Amino acid sequence: MNRYWTLAKRPPPPWPDAGTFALVEAPMPTPGPGQALTRTIYVSLDPYQWGYKRRGVEPEGAPCHARTVAQVVESRIDGLAPGDFVFCTNGWSEYALMGEGVARPGYMVPRKLDPAKGRLSQAVGVLGMLGLTAYAGMILQCDPQAGETVVVSAASGGVGQIAGQLAKLKGARVVGIAGREEKCRFVTDTLGFDACVSHLSPTFADDLRAACPAGVDVYFENVGGPVFEAVLPLFNKGSRMTICGLIAHYGDVGGDAGAAERAAAEARGVTVTNLFVGDYVEGHHDAFLADMVPWVAEGKVKYLEDIREGLDAIPAAFAEMLQGGNFGKMLVRISDDPTL
Repeated sequence: MNRYWTLAKRPPPPWPDAGTFALVEAPMPTPGPGQALTRTIYVSLDPYQWGYKRRGVEPEGAPCHARTVAQVVESRIDGLAPGDFVFCTNGWSEYALMGEGVARPGYMVPRKLDPAKGRLSQAVGVLGMLGLTAYAGMILQCDPQAGETVVVSAASGGVGQIAGQLAKLKGARVVGIAGREEKCRFVTDTLGFDACVSHLSPTFADDLRAACPAGVDVYFENVGGPVFEAVLPLFNKGSRMTICGLIAHYGDVGGDAGAAERAAAEARGVTVTNLFVGDYVEGHHDAFLADMVPWVAEGKVKYLEDIREGLDAIPAAFAEMLQGGNFGKMLVRISDDPTL
Protein backbone atom coordinates (compact mmCIF):
# COMPACT_ATOMS: atom_id res chain seq x y z
CA MET A 1 0.00 0.00 0.00
CA ASN A 2 0.93 3.63 -0.51
CA ARG A 3 0.25 6.43 1.97
CA TYR A 4 -0.12 10.11 1.25
CA TRP A 5 -1.52 13.34 2.69
CA THR A 6 -4.34 15.16 0.91
CA LEU A 7 -6.21 18.37 1.58
CA ALA A 8 -9.22 17.53 3.78
CA LYS A 9 -10.84 20.95 4.11
CA ARG A 10 -12.13 22.69 1.00
CA PRO A 11 -11.81 25.58 0.93
CA PRO A 12 -8.89 25.47 3.38
CA PRO A 13 -8.73 27.90 6.32
CA PRO A 14 -6.49 31.01 6.16
CA TRP A 15 -3.76 29.02 7.94
CA PRO A 16 -3.55 25.22 8.34
CA ASP A 17 -4.91 23.61 11.50
CA ALA A 18 -5.09 20.07 12.87
CA GLY A 19 -7.92 19.07 10.54
CA THR A 20 -6.67 20.62 7.30
CA PHE A 21 -5.02 17.45 5.96
CA ALA A 22 -6.03 13.78 5.86
CA LEU A 23 -3.77 10.72 5.63
CA VAL A 24 -4.90 8.31 2.91
CA GLU A 25 -3.98 4.71 2.12
CA ALA A 26 -4.22 3.65 -1.52
CA PRO A 27 -2.97 0.85 -3.79
CA MET A 28 0.60 1.12 -5.02
CA PRO A 29 0.72 2.87 -8.42
CA THR A 30 1.77 0.81 -11.43
CA PRO A 31 3.92 2.50 -14.10
CA GLY A 32 2.70 2.51 -17.67
CA PRO A 33 4.76 3.11 -20.83
CA GLY A 34 7.06 6.09 -20.41
CA GLN A 35 6.58 6.12 -16.65
CA ALA A 36 8.54 5.13 -13.53
CA LEU A 37 7.48 4.25 -10.00
CA THR A 38 9.56 6.15 -7.45
CA ARG A 39 9.95 5.99 -3.68
CA THR A 40 10.09 9.41 -2.03
CA ILE A 41 13.15 10.24 0.06
CA TYR A 42 12.84 13.99 0.73
CA VAL A 43 9.77 16.22 0.63
CA SER A 44 10.42 19.95 0.25
CA LEU A 45 8.09 22.19 2.28
CA ASP A 46 7.82 25.72 0.88
CA PRO A 47 5.47 28.66 1.47
CA TYR A 48 4.22 28.70 -2.15
CA GLN A 49 2.55 25.33 -1.53
CA TRP A 50 -0.03 26.96 0.74
CA GLY A 51 -0.94 29.29 -2.12
CA TYR A 52 -1.52 26.24 -4.34
CA LYS A 53 -3.90 24.81 -1.76
CA ARG A 54 -5.82 28.02 -1.13
CA ARG A 55 -6.24 28.66 -4.86
CA GLY A 56 -7.55 25.13 -5.47
CA VAL A 57 -4.71 24.16 -7.81
CA GLU A 58 -4.50 20.62 -6.45
CA PRO A 59 -7.12 18.11 -7.65
CA GLU A 60 -9.52 16.98 -4.94
CA GLY A 61 -8.26 13.86 -3.18
CA ALA A 62 -4.80 14.02 -4.77
CA PRO A 63 -1.56 14.05 -2.77
CA CYS A 64 -0.57 17.52 -1.64
CA HIS A 65 1.91 19.02 -4.10
CA ALA A 66 5.60 19.27 -3.28
CA ARG A 67 8.95 19.01 -5.01
CA THR A 68 10.73 15.83 -3.99
CA VAL A 69 13.85 13.73 -4.23
CA ALA A 70 13.02 10.09 -4.93
CA GLN A 71 14.57 6.77 -5.94
CA VAL A 72 13.39 4.72 -8.88
CA VAL A 73 11.73 1.43 -7.94
CA GLU A 74 10.46 0.31 -11.36
CA SER A 75 11.07 2.05 -14.69
CA ARG A 76 9.58 2.05 -18.15
CA ILE A 77 11.54 5.19 -19.09
CA ASP A 78 14.60 4.83 -21.32
CA GLY A 79 17.77 5.84 -19.47
CA LEU A 80 16.25 5.48 -16.01
CA ALA A 81 16.85 2.32 -13.98
CA PRO A 82 15.86 1.05 -10.54
CA GLY A 83 18.11 2.62 -7.92
CA ASP A 84 18.59 5.89 -9.82
CA PHE A 85 17.87 9.09 -7.90
CA VAL A 86 15.58 11.72 -9.40
CA PHE A 87 14.14 15.15 -8.80
CA CYS A 88 10.37 14.94 -9.26
CA THR A 89 7.05 16.10 -7.81
CA ASN A 90 5.79 13.13 -5.79
CA GLY A 91 4.23 15.47 -3.24
CA TRP A 92 3.36 14.40 0.29
CA SER A 93 3.37 10.74 -0.73
CA GLU A 94 5.50 7.68 0.00
CA TYR A 95 5.38 6.49 -3.64
CA ALA A 96 4.29 8.10 -6.90
CA LEU A 97 4.67 7.90 -10.65
CA MET A 98 6.74 10.21 -12.82
CA GLY A 99 6.91 10.51 -16.59
CA GLU A 100 4.39 10.65 -19.42
CA GLY A 101 0.88 11.74 -18.48
CA VAL A 102 1.73 12.45 -14.84
CA ALA A 103 0.42 15.87 -13.83
CA ARG A 104 3.01 18.39 -12.62
CA PRO A 105 3.71 22.12 -12.92
CA GLY A 106 5.14 22.58 -16.40
CA TYR A 107 8.47 24.02 -15.32
CA MET A 108 9.18 21.38 -12.65
CA VAL A 109 10.80 18.99 -15.10
CA PRO A 110 11.86 15.63 -13.59
CA ARG A 111 15.55 14.88 -13.95
CA LYS A 112 18.07 12.24 -12.98
CA LEU A 113 20.37 13.33 -10.16
CA ASP A 114 24.11 12.88 -9.85
CA PRO A 115 24.91 12.27 -6.14
CA ALA A 116 28.51 13.30 -6.80
CA LYS A 117 27.38 16.92 -7.32
CA GLY A 118 26.01 17.39 -3.81
CA ARG A 119 23.84 15.88 -1.09
CA LEU A 120 20.59 14.45 -2.42
CA SER A 121 18.56 16.81 -0.24
CA GLN A 122 20.18 19.79 -1.95
CA ALA A 123 18.35 18.95 -5.18
CA VAL A 124 15.26 20.55 -3.62
CA GLY A 125 17.32 23.30 -2.01
CA VAL A 126 20.50 25.13 -2.89
CA LEU A 127 21.10 23.00 -6.01
CA GLY A 128 17.46 22.98 -7.06
CA MET A 129 14.54 25.35 -7.62
CA LEU A 130 15.25 27.28 -4.42
CA GLY A 131 18.81 27.97 -5.49
CA LEU A 132 17.67 28.95 -8.95
CA THR A 133 15.05 31.25 -7.40
CA ALA A 134 17.71 33.06 -5.39
CA TYR A 135 20.05 33.19 -8.40
CA ALA A 136 17.36 34.54 -10.73
CA GLY A 137 16.09 37.13 -8.29
CA MET A 138 19.38 38.41 -6.99
CA ILE A 139 21.83 37.98 -9.88
CA LEU A 140 19.60 38.23 -12.95
CA GLN A 141 16.92 40.65 -11.77
CA CYS A 142 18.55 42.86 -9.13
CA ASP A 143 22.18 42.74 -10.34
CA PRO A 144 23.82 44.07 -7.13
CA GLN A 145 26.97 46.09 -7.59
CA ALA A 146 30.05 46.28 -5.39
CA GLY A 147 29.50 48.73 -2.56
CA GLU A 148 25.70 48.77 -2.80
CA THR A 149 23.51 47.92 0.18
CA VAL A 150 21.33 44.83 -0.25
CA VAL A 151 18.57 43.85 2.20
CA VAL A 152 17.19 40.30 2.30
CA SER A 153 14.10 39.42 4.33
CA ALA A 154 13.63 35.91 5.75
CA ALA A 155 17.41 35.82 5.54
CA SER A 156 17.87 32.47 7.28
CA GLY A 157 15.21 30.74 5.16
CA GLY A 158 15.65 28.46 2.19
CA VAL A 159 15.90 31.19 -0.46
CA GLY A 160 17.05 34.12 1.66
CA GLN A 161 20.27 32.53 2.88
CA ILE A 162 21.34 31.86 -0.71
CA ALA A 163 20.28 35.26 -2.08
CA GLY A 164 22.29 37.17 0.50
CA GLN A 165 25.44 35.15 -0.08
CA LEU A 166 25.17 35.71 -3.82
CA ALA A 167 25.04 39.45 -3.19
CA LYS A 168 28.16 39.14 -1.02
CA LEU A 169 29.93 37.33 -3.87
CA LYS A 170 29.14 40.36 -6.02
CA GLY A 171 30.80 42.67 -3.49
CA ALA A 172 27.68 44.22 -1.98
CA ARG A 173 27.08 45.09 1.67
CA VAL A 174 24.31 42.73 2.81
CA VAL A 175 21.84 43.23 5.64
CA GLY A 176 19.55 40.38 6.61
CA ILE A 177 16.18 40.45 8.34
CA ALA A 178 15.32 37.43 10.47
CA GLY A 179 13.42 36.58 13.65
CA ARG A 180 14.95 34.85 16.65
CA GLU A 181 18.37 35.88 17.93
CA GLU A 182 19.90 32.54 16.96
CA LYS A 183 18.76 33.08 13.37
CA CYS A 184 20.33 36.54 13.27
CA ARG A 185 23.60 35.16 14.62
CA PHE A 186 23.60 32.43 11.99
CA VAL A 187 23.05 35.02 9.23
CA THR A 188 26.07 37.08 10.28
CA ASP A 189 28.42 34.52 11.85
CA THR A 190 27.91 31.61 9.42
CA LEU A 191 26.54 33.12 6.21
CA GLY A 192 28.74 36.20 6.40
CA PHE A 193 26.11 38.94 6.05
CA ASP A 194 27.37 42.32 7.25
CA ALA A 195 24.44 42.80 9.63
CA CYS A 196 21.12 41.24 10.58
CA VAL A 197 18.18 42.80 12.37
CA SER A 198 15.23 41.07 14.02
CA HIS A 199 11.73 41.86 12.87
CA LEU A 200 10.63 40.78 16.37
CA SER A 201 12.38 43.78 17.94
CA PRO A 202 10.10 46.56 19.20
CA THR A 203 12.52 49.00 17.55
CA PHE A 204 12.78 47.02 14.31
CA ALA A 205 12.32 49.97 11.91
CA ASP A 206 14.95 52.02 13.75
CA ASP A 207 17.30 49.03 13.91
CA LEU A 208 17.02 48.53 10.16
CA ARG A 209 17.65 52.20 9.47
CA ALA A 210 20.77 52.08 11.65
CA ALA A 211 22.01 48.98 9.80
CA CYS A 212 21.54 50.75 6.43
CA PRO A 213 23.15 54.19 6.93
CA ALA A 214 23.59 54.64 3.17
CA GLY A 215 20.02 53.55 2.39
CA VAL A 216 18.92 50.48 0.42
CA ASP A 217 19.83 49.78 -3.20
CA VAL A 218 18.45 46.24 -3.56
CA TYR A 219 15.66 44.53 -1.62
CA PHE A 220 14.95 40.81 -1.92
CA GLU A 221 11.38 40.48 -0.64
CA ASN A 222 10.24 37.24 0.98
CA VAL A 223 7.85 38.51 3.65
CA GLY A 224 5.82 41.69 3.07
CA GLY A 225 3.70 43.39 5.72
CA PRO A 226 5.51 45.38 8.44
CA VAL A 227 8.90 44.17 7.17
CA PHE A 228 8.32 45.80 3.78
CA GLU A 229 6.99 48.92 5.48
CA ALA A 230 10.26 49.27 7.38
CA VAL A 231 12.32 48.94 4.19
CA LEU A 232 10.18 51.30 2.09
CA PRO A 233 11.46 54.66 3.37
CA LEU A 234 15.09 53.54 3.01
CA PHE A 235 15.09 52.98 -0.77
CA ASN A 236 17.63 55.02 -2.69
CA LYS A 237 17.08 56.46 -6.14
CA GLY A 238 17.58 53.72 -8.74
CA SER A 239 16.86 50.91 -6.27
CA ARG A 240 15.74 47.46 -7.42
CA MET A 241 13.34 45.12 -5.66
CA THR A 242 12.36 41.56 -6.47
CA ILE A 243 9.18 40.10 -4.96
CA CYS A 244 9.96 36.45 -4.30
CA GLY A 245 7.35 35.85 -1.63
CA LEU A 246 4.88 37.58 0.68
CA ILE A 247 4.41 35.04 3.44
CA ALA A 248 2.90 37.64 5.78
CA HIS A 249 -0.08 37.81 3.43
CA TYR A 250 -0.62 34.12 2.58
CA GLY A 251 -3.52 33.92 5.01
CA ASP A 252 -5.24 37.07 3.71
CA VAL A 253 -8.71 36.97 2.24
CA GLY A 254 -9.07 39.09 -0.91
CA GLY A 255 -6.85 41.94 -2.00
CA ASP A 256 -3.50 41.86 -3.72
CA ALA A 257 -0.64 42.61 -1.35
CA GLY A 258 1.90 42.28 -4.15
CA ALA A 259 0.21 45.00 -6.17
CA ALA A 260 0.10 47.28 -3.12
CA GLU A 261 3.80 46.76 -2.42
CA ARG A 262 4.72 47.31 -6.04
CA ALA A 263 2.77 50.59 -6.18
CA ALA A 264 4.30 51.86 -2.95
CA ALA A 265 7.84 51.03 -4.06
CA GLU A 266 7.41 52.35 -7.59
CA ALA A 267 6.12 55.62 -6.14
CA ARG A 268 9.61 56.01 -4.66
CA GLY A 269 11.27 55.30 -8.02
CA VAL A 270 12.11 51.67 -7.31
CA THR A 271 12.26 49.15 -10.18
CA VAL A 272 10.09 46.27 -8.98
CA THR A 273 10.08 42.78 -10.53
CA ASN A 274 7.93 39.81 -9.61
CA LEU A 275 9.96 36.63 -9.37
CA PHE A 276 8.64 33.40 -10.88
CA VAL A 277 11.34 30.76 -11.07
CA GLY A 278 9.57 28.98 -13.93
CA ASP A 279 10.60 31.83 -16.23
CA TYR A 280 14.26 30.92 -15.72
CA VAL A 281 14.35 27.12 -15.83
CA GLU A 282 14.80 26.61 -19.56
CA GLY A 283 17.27 29.41 -20.20
CA HIS A 284 19.32 29.53 -17.00
CA HIS A 285 19.17 26.23 -15.10
CA ASP A 286 22.39 24.79 -16.55
CA ALA A 287 24.33 28.03 -16.05
CA PHE A 288 23.02 28.26 -12.49
CA LEU A 289 24.25 24.74 -11.66
CA ALA A 290 27.61 25.41 -13.34
CA ASP A 291 28.10 28.30 -10.91
CA MET A 292 26.40 26.96 -7.79
CA VAL A 293 27.82 23.43 -7.61
CA PRO A 294 31.43 24.62 -7.18
CA TRP A 295 30.37 27.51 -4.92
CA VAL A 296 28.72 25.04 -2.54
CA ALA A 297 31.56 22.51 -2.81
CA GLU A 298 34.16 25.20 -2.04
CA GLY A 299 32.17 26.65 0.87
CA LYS A 300 31.56 29.98 -0.86
CA VAL A 301 27.83 29.38 -0.45
CA LYS A 302 26.78 27.73 2.81
CA TYR A 303 23.35 26.19 3.28
CA LEU A 304 21.43 25.15 6.37
CA GLU A 305 18.66 22.55 6.25
CA ASP A 306 15.95 21.91 8.85
CA ILE A 307 15.15 18.21 8.33
CA ARG A 308 12.21 16.51 10.07
CA GLU A 309 11.60 12.77 9.99
CA GLY A 310 8.70 10.67 8.70
CA LEU A 311 5.61 11.07 6.54
CA ASP A 312 3.46 11.60 9.63
CA ALA A 313 5.46 14.72 10.53
CA ILE A 314 4.62 16.64 7.34
CA PRO A 315 1.44 18.58 8.32
CA ALA A 316 2.86 19.89 11.60
CA ALA A 317 6.19 20.75 9.99
CA PHE A 318 4.40 22.56 7.17
CA ALA A 319 2.33 24.65 9.58
CA GLU A 320 5.44 25.45 11.62
CA MET A 321 7.31 26.55 8.49
CA LEU A 322 4.50 28.92 7.49
CA GLN A 323 4.74 30.57 10.90
CA GLY A 324 8.51 30.96 10.66
CA GLY A 325 9.35 28.21 13.14
CA ASN A 326 11.87 26.50 10.88
CA PHE A 327 15.58 27.27 11.04
CA GLY A 328 16.91 26.85 7.51
CA LYS A 329 15.34 25.11 4.55
CA MET A 330 12.47 22.88 5.74
CA LEU A 331 12.53 19.27 4.52
CA VAL A 332 10.96 16.04 5.65
CA ARG A 333 12.88 12.81 5.12
CA ILE A 334 10.48 9.91 4.74
CA SER A 335 13.07 7.28 3.84
CA ASP A 336 14.16 4.89 6.61
CA ASP A 337 17.64 4.64 5.05
CA PRO A 338 19.93 6.86 7.22
CA THR A 339 22.57 7.00 4.46
CA LEU A 340 20.35 9.01 2.09
